[in-house]
Amino acid sequence: MKSFKLIRRGKLYTPQDQGVKDLLIVGEIIAKIDRDIELPKGFEADIADVSGMLVVPGFIDLHIHLIGGGGEAGPTSRVPEIGLSEITEAGITTVVGVLGTDDVSRYPETLFAKVKALNDEGITSYMYTGSYHVPPPTITGSVKRDITLIDEVVGVKVAISDHRASQLTAEELGRIASEARVGGMLGKKAGIVHLHVGSGSQGLTPLLEVIEQTEIPISQFLPTHISRTSSLLKEGIEFVKRGGYIDITAPSDSLRWENDITSIMKEILESGINLENVTMSSDGNGSMPKFDEQGRLVGLATGDANSLSEALRALVKSNIIPLSEALKLIASNPADRLGISDRKGRVREGMDADIVVLDKDLRIVQVYAKGRLMVDEGKATVKGAFE
Repeated sequence: MKSFKLIRRGKLYTPQDQGVKDLLIVGEIIAKIDRDIELPKGFEADIADVSGMLVVPGFIDLHIHLIGGGGEAGPTSRVPEIGLSEITEAGITTVVGVLGTDDVSRYPETLFAKVKALNDEGITSYMYTGSYHVPPPTITGSVKRDITLIDEVVGVKVAISDHRASQLTAEELGRIASEARVGGMLGKKAGIVHLHVGSGSQGLTPLLEVIEQTEIPISQFLPTHISRTSSLLKEGIEFVKRGGYIDITAPSDSLRWENDITSIMKEILESGINLENVTMSSDGNGSMPKFDEQGRLVGLATGDANSLSEALRALVKSNIIPLSEALKLIASNPADRLGISDRKGRVREGMDADIVVLDKDLRIVQVYAKGRLMVDEGKATVKGAFE
């Protein structure tokens, strides 16, 4: 494998449409972007001619269960760890791992080990400390210390409006948010409070109480699963109008919300809110339990990392939004929220060479993560240690 790679004649989206360009990758970095890049005589490089294809930023998944979710139906319902190739074949080059309902048989330390392993295997990996429950499980003993001291920890996850959560009060959520904010300041990070929002009747009410009763800025929070119901989506839209940010979970064959992604996006666009305040994640490898009105488990499915690329394709092919706008949801916007936009989320000179090559039908052909070819012809060329 050569240190220099030249991607020729692809139509470049940064995510903005830049027309046909060549990209020169040196090591892990995009060294040059130009109309025609001529290599010096005798200069050795791996050359990929992608004429007629699209070159876009690598996808960033803000919410993925790297060590598996589940457990709601006992030990046999624990979803196993996700493999490297399942992530890269979905076009994802940066992930943020989460814990879910089960923080008894799964630990932040285990998630941290998986994050470190994926970084070693070639992609960029982060995590949130915490889980559905209060007090949040941590590595160092506090949310603030985890975010301050551990490079890979970018925020904390908690859950609201869900019968599986700790039914935390606004005061408790405010304290957790304060820890995350100060930890982010001390560690020079975003310090995101990533909120799992369930289908409970309270919706975003606990979050709104914190915003109204404390000095924590609304931008500190990122409620997710906002697309699960029509009523919650409406609440999320109003939250953005107040200056907040929301994360929608891309529907998949295994995860069916009330509406499909095209209907969800139509409502978002019709509301007139700024699309820069919206991100989209997969909830990949997570458990998708279905409960009846009495809270009894009646079904179980698993989230799919491929839902991001499928949602992208559906939105563009249905002419809901152009590719340049759809890419923001899974590339530049997540990078901005995580505070890593200096090197992730866009295709620019000097940034990490995280690149996806799509065919005309928006199917994944190649994936480069930090300059390394991870997927070719839609199949992983690099696999995890035990795949």
